Amino acid sequence: MKVSEIMSRHPITVAPDQTLGEAAELMQRIDAGFLPVGQDDRLVGMLTDRDIAIRGIGAGKGPDARVSDAMTKDVRYCFENDEIEAVARNMGDQQVRRVPVVDEGKRLVGVLSVGDIAVRRDALTAGTTLEDIAQPAGSHD
Repeated sequence: MKVSEIMSRHPITVAPDQTLGEAAELMQRIDAGFLPVGQDDRLVGMLTDRDIAIRGIGAGKGPDARVSDAMTKDVRYCFENDEIEAVARNMGDQQVRRVPVVDEGKRLVGVLSVGDIAVRRDALTAGTTLEDIAQPAGSHD
């Protein structure tokens, strides 16, 4: 089964020059804990609620700081034609709960989450992935 068959399509993005306050309000409005960061039709980062708390507020930045000040720049992604099982293994290895999905031109086309795998694929794959994600790891950048 391909990622494109179960991914969530049309993800809402935030720009790197928007403020953390704007991003947090958007997260609240759409009930999400992360946002892909896009610029000029390209994926340039990911922003999570944890990024806002740790790299933003925890680092002394206020709601007027830019998304680019707190986002994760080293984005792990997959392609829409990748096999679900391979991507799920990578998610477990990298300890991420969701991954942006790009097309052949590396343009953002969706997001794949552990929840997508559980609901649309199978609970066993999702459970194994989540077990790997939950393993203690070193510090996160």
